[in-house]
Amino acid sequence: MSHVKKRPPILKSKQKEQTNKKALVWIGSIFIVIVIVMAILLILDK
Repeated sequence: MSHVKKRPPILKSKQKEQTNKKALVWIGSIFIVIVIVMAILLILDK
């Protein structure tokens, strides 16, 4: 029984890590897109 009770928290922590990784990927991709758009706007302004 003790082994069964120990497993769910490990699975929950792994799911939280996956969601954190997805959030980091989204934030990183949005940041990169913003940087690219700003660079294009600066080039077009010149």
